[in-house]
Amino acid sequence: MHKSTWKSRRHGRRSQRQNPRLRQHRPNERCNTGAEQSPQDSDHGDEEVPSTSSSTAGSSSVPDLPGYYFDPEKNRYFRLLPGHNNCNPLTKEGIQQKAMEHKRLQLLEEEDRQTKKITRMGFNATSLLQKSKLGFLNATSYCRLAHELRVSCMERKKVQIHSSDPSALASDRFNLIMADTNSDRLFTVNDVKVGGSKYGIISLRGLKTPTLRVHMHENLYFTNRKVNSVCWASLNHLDSHILLCLMGIAETPGCATLLPASLFVNSHPAGDRPGMLCSFRIPGAWSCAWSSNIQANNCFSTGLSRWVLVTNVVTGHRLSFGTSSDVLAQQFAVMIKLWDLRTTKCVRQYEGHVNEYALLPLHVHEEEGILVAVGQDCYTRIWSLHDTHLLRTIPSPHPTSRTNIPSVAFSSRLGGVRGAPGLLMAVQQDLYYFPYS
Repeated sequence: MHKSTWKSRRHGRRSQRQNPRLRQHRPNERCNTGAEQSPQDSDHGDEEVPSTSSSTAGSSSVPDLPGYYFDPEKNRYFRLLPGHNNCNPLTKEGIQQKAMEHKRLQLLEEEDRQTKKITRMGFNATSLLQKSKLGFLNATSYCRLAHELRVSCMERKKVQIHSSDPSALASDRFNLIMADTNSDRLFTVNDVKVGGSKYGIISLRGLKTPTLRVHMHENLYFTNRKVNSVCWASLNHLDSHILLCLMGIAETPGCATLLPASLFVNSHPAGDRPGMLCSFRIPGAWSCAWSSNIQANNCFSTGLSRWVLVTNVVTGHRLSFGTSSDVLAQQFAVMIKLWDLRTTKCVRQYEGHVNEYALLPLHVHEEEGILVAVGQDCYTRIWSLHDTHLLRTIPSPHPTSRTNIPSVAFSSRLGGVRGAPGLLMAVQQDLYYFPYS
């Protein structure tokens, strides 16, 4: 009896020490508790919650104690620092991950409930066409709303990847994908569990509904180095090669490697030789681009830290250009253009993209008038290129992780000349197709 009374009194004194802080913060201060909002989730507003809405409302009145996390469901604090006697130590990263996963599952559930996702009531192709004919919509507004309608109706469909060796892609995770000019081939880079990268080519000619099947060519190449960037190169003919930027490892410096696309196909047509295979020592290359401009024929550029290196693959001649920052993306202009540098302000800004440090590409499609990008939060966002309007946000089919950022490819004719518009998404070992019709 005496022992129980002592425990009760000690617990009471502990509560008294915390109560003054509660009374001090409640009247005037707004305390951030529960799952702390990360930079990745700052643009989602009140939709980010670690548990239920009722529990979040209750947690807003408790103070934020350094080193502790308040669980609104259990109505108590838990220590954040690892190494404590707590059987289940928590970290801020784990709490943020829980909140992001909760939001992702909610969005996926909403998409699964709607077989045809419409952004607004009465928003359909017939009404848009009628309003355009009656003069209620100008050309710009009609194009934007038409794209918004088509993007909002995209449904996720899983693609079957056929290969002569099914185990080749069973355990390797997609790192990036890149469609060629005609959008009938897909170059893939996969991360291998033992380290390094494995890459190959997928034929998209079988990408037709209702049966979505693509074929992986038999030849897969492996390198023990990480691939920073990749692009298709037109050396012998259109998209005859693939250009890769490889990181250095140990005593081996980084390089840019040019591989013939025919290496990935076992049977070569008559008279079609593999072509040039060469490598250029370029340490620290973050990005690459192949020149389609006849004034820089047979040339490619690599983006490095504060400068760009342009290399001619035939002569080996190089030109360097200094920049004010690291070059993470680049593209050659097909025609000669004049740039007005007098305006130093931002002309257009596409809100919502999340990225702090990752090398994530932007996909500009002038023909369709859209901009596509995957953020570090693993959400795929599609904007209107002309008025910067966010058309749709697509959650990843897999749990959010820094190692599971999806890679996407968009084209107005996926599968070839007769193909349909759509978005391809590669994440982990899976490939998904979003028809854009």
